[in-house]
Amino acid sequence: EGKFMNIGLLIAGGIGQRMGQEIPKQFININDKPVIIYTLEAFQNHPDIDAIAVVCLDGWHHVLDVYAKQFNITKLKYIVSGGENGQGSIRNGVYELEKHFGPDDIVLIHDAIRPMVSEEIISDCIRVTKEKGNAITVIPCAEAMLVSESQTDSTEIYNRDHLKRTQTPQAFYIKDICDLHREAIEKGILNSVASCTLMVELGKEVYFSKGSEKNVKLTTVEDLDIFKALLTLKRSEWLR
Repeated sequence: EGKFMNIGLLIAGGIGQRMGQEIPKQFININDKPVIIYTLEAFQNHPDIDAIAVVCLDGWHHVLDVYAKQFNITKLKYIVSGGENGQGSIRNGVYELEKHFGPDDIVLIHDAIRPMVSEEIISDCIRVTKEKGNAITVIPCAEAMLVSESQTDSTEIYNRDHLKRTQTPQAFYIKDICDLHREAIEKGILNSVASCTLMVELGKEVYFSKGSEKNVKLTTVEDLDIFKALLTLKRSEWLR
């Protein structure tokens, strides 16, 4: 039997309005390297990832291509245009992969702005997908959770043991995720927050793989500070 492929699909279709910077946050340079390159390197360096595709903001395809060559991201095979929102961008990406790969190949959908994704996180995501059919990277909820309608006050707690905080990657068989997006269009679900929410909204079960507090999503300027601190931490681990 032929070997099944594992493909990283990085979602970099956003303009990053929450960051308030001039350029999209996936292209912000940290220590002379764009954020998206750190993320690409995690997939490039993983032995079980066979190919990478990126859903990229229009106008930035060439920039991405140049950076990928400069930093030797040889597994990057496809750059696809973003959609009208996150769901649209993911749909564009998985539909493109369906043209080039088999139905039983696995796609790991990952936020381009989660550059600290580790080899262990990617491996566990692949393992659970092979075992259960999909995998959503999650971490436990450490904080006390309050329910609030008003956003200013609360009279209700929510049991944190019943909550998981989702991250990415979120992995699926190509056939399954493409069918899911076709079904979503049929049912008029067009702006789901993530692949895991789309699954649940369409009545499907999702399975958990192991994430990390370090797998930070770079949404605000504070997140960039955390990322820089994690990078220095990583360096000092190498020094030891």
